[in-house]
Amino acid sequence: MKRGLVLAAIALAACDKDPVILDGSTPENFARTVEDARRDLPVKDRLAFDAALHTPPGKRIADNESESSAIAQNAYDGMTAAEVVDIYR
Repeated sequence: MKRGLVLAAIALAACDKDPVILDGSTPENFARTVEDARRDLPVKDRLAFDAALHTPPGKRIADNESESSAIAQNAYDGMTAAEVVDIYR
């Protein structure tokens, strides 16, 4: 009985975790937190999140991929995945 209560408490605690905040301090941190933050989103919002990362605010049409990544890293630093999706829509 106690074991079941403990497992239920652990499961509930895991559901109430804070959302991942994107860390744009380095490209490596940004890539890691993007992957972690993406998992916070419902499946239906993941495509919008991915699209937002490829078309960040301030991106020009002629930008190359590394420029686009740097702009996204700067623009989305400190945001959650849900906030990024809200801006994109």
